[in-house]
Amino acid sequence: MASHAPVKPLRIVLAKVGLDGHDRGVKVVARALRDAGYEVIYTGLRQTPEMVVEAALQEDAQVIGLSLHSGAHMTLFPAVIEELKRREAEDIVVFGGGIIPDEDIAELKRMGVAEIFTPGTPLQDIVDWLRRRFPEPGAPAPSAASS
Repeated sequence: MASHAPVKPLRIVLAKVGLDGHDRGVKVVARALRDAGYEVIYTGLRQTPEMVVEAALQEDAQVIGLSLHSGAHMTLFPAVIEELKRREAEDIVVFGGGIIPDEDIAELKRMGVAEIFTPGTPLQDIVDWLRRRFPEPGAPAPSAASS
């Protein structure tokens, strides 16, 4: 028998990790994701990796989005991944954005960051990536050409 229970929207925790105080971009991304129908929890500035993972667990989030402009991405992004492993929550997908050199992106992905979006990425590209990664039952996936 088919279930007619409503599908819960994807829950995304967005966070600024470390001492980075530039939050305009993450707030724009949060608004775009909300407008696209996602539940977004923005944790605010100066979060530790432990605080971010705890928020994701408390909020029952499926995704963590990290924003960083301070240059500490090679330390802080992997620290979030490690905290997820420590808390046995590796099913939570991590993506990131900010000022991240191209040469670091492949290494971050190797470490477990699912995707990186750099400055200037159209907001729709982030939405399309999420829709491809987490397709809604019965919904057509966005075309690969839009990524």
